[in-house]
Amino acid sequence: MPESVHDVNIESTVPLMTPDDLIAGLSMTTKASETVMKGRAQISDIIQGNDTRLIVIVGPCSIHDEQACLEYAKQLGHLSDQLKDRLLIVMRVYFEKPRTTLGWKGLIYDPQLDGTFDIESGLRRARGFLLKLGEIGIPAATEFLDPIVPQYLADLVSWAAIGARTVESQIHRQMASGLSMPVGLKNSTDGNSQNAVDALIATQSPHAFFGIDRSGSTSAVLTRGNPDGHVILRGGSNGANFEAQSISKAQTQLMNAGLAPNIMIDCSHANSEKDYRRQATAFKDALNQRLNGNKGIIGCMLESHLNPGNQALGSDPSILQYGVSITDACIGWQETESLLSEASELLSNR
Repeated sequence: MPESVHDVNIESTVPLMTPDDLIAGLSMTTKASETVMKGRAQISDIIQGNDTRLIVIVGPCSIHDEQACLEYAKQLGHLSDQLKDRLLIVMRVYFEKPRTTLGWKGLIYDPQLDGTFDIESGLRRARGFLLKLGEIGIPAATEFLDPIVPQYLADLVSWAAIGARTVESQIHRQMASGLSMPVGLKNSTDGNSQNAVDALIATQSPHAFFGIDRSGSTSAVLTRGNPDGHVILRGGSNGANFEAQSISKAQTQLMNAGLAPNIMIDCSHANSEKDYRRQATAFKDALNQRLNGNKGIIGCMLESHLNPGNQALGSDPSILQYGVSITDACIGWQETESLLSEASELLSNR
């Protein structure tokens, strides 16, 4: 027998339900649809300059315990209603985690937190959570990492990110060009903002690429281009880039490319030097620049959970602390409420 040349390093292939199957079982509700569409329209209005509010993408680094995150969502919903005249609050709902080397890859891939990789269960839990969020009335923000995942979840998402590790990927730029919601493109991990500008040009353009349709069939996907993209500055290996000089540089790059100088500041990651206690510094600096006249700063991102800090995911998920991140460290709810309330008050005085 000749030696196999097919799937040499594949241990197994497990068939999954189609996107249509998942959507049929967890179908869109009228309330959730209203939440998604309203969120998308409001974010688009801000990007297009028709709404002067500040977007705040805020929530856990990742979703690993839906009960704790729904508790967080309900508190965020009450705060959002109070501050809606000055802030458009969108909840960070991340189910996929890009890893520099190894680690837990998110609820979709390992929902039991034990390395069993029950992806079908992960997709069901992710969609179920998004539906509950839509029923509460809070628009959802997520990062799309695998280009197949949007077919299962994108109808429940109001804003999407392309991350620092994938912003230079042609596959992700093509995917972003066909997404149905506004999309933020992060600078690459070295801090190069030109990469995000290049990605924005590509995202706004039509593309053709391989994908699947909702029935799960391999398809050629032709896109129109996404008109509602913007750049996110998240710092890099050379340091933070939320200060005025770095923002001005990125805005100049955008204008030189014939693009609107819209910038969102990710207050975590390299902009906080991976120290969650420094997120407030980046947030307040960006807010002050906005108050001092830089209207191109359209939003900020904060990693926030019920309780501050983070914890390691060990061999026994049952002993994890409630409401504490298992990925990047987050600020707690009390600080989140204080920062956003203060921001709203300062913006209302201008």
